[in-house]
Amino acid sequence: MNSDKEKLLLHVCCAPCSIYVINQLLDKFDLMVYFFNPNIFPEEEYIQRQSEIKKFCQSVRISFYEEDYEPHLWLNFINGYENEPEKGFRCDLCFLFRLGKAAEFAKANDFDWFGTTLTMGRQKNSLQVLNAGRKAENKYRIKFWDQDFKKNCGVQVSDWLANKLGLYKQDYCGCVFSKH
Repeated sequence: MNSDKEKLLLHVCCAPCSIYVINQLLDKFDLMVYFFNPNIFPEEEYIQRQSEIKKFCQSVRISFYEEDYEPHLWLNFINGYENEPEKGFRCDLCFLFRLGKAAEFAKANDFDWFGTTLTMGRQKNSLQVLNAGRKAENKYRIKFWDQDFKKNCGVQVSDWLANKLGLYKQDYCGCVFSKH
């Protein structure tokens, strides 16, 4: 990371959702990809998603940082809300937990911005994600790039890119409670 552009830490959850977003932001920012997803279950799924996005970042020479996989921290954070429906309060907590960690890391490491690819997820409510990002922005005093990447055919372009690159595409959000 050494350019005249502002620095953005991009929280990612998986390669298919990330590649379109990375391509959208690469010209605007000096970018680092940040993988913090203790919600992903089982561990094999976590490893698969982490491996795909890390491989993509290496191929396009983008910095990549991964936090330790500690699902017990996430489970403690959402404790009591396990039975919430998808897009319910458990998801609000999940987004807040992960984006709070991203904002904290970005602030501690002198980034100008932080953002997330979570708005790309088909199973995700973009407004919930953006609200969590704004809360983290206020708490950690670092700017949040609050773009809904699903808009303007983002999902379709992302699907096309993922298919073209032969990326693994999961069929659930990631947590044990969303697995069908």
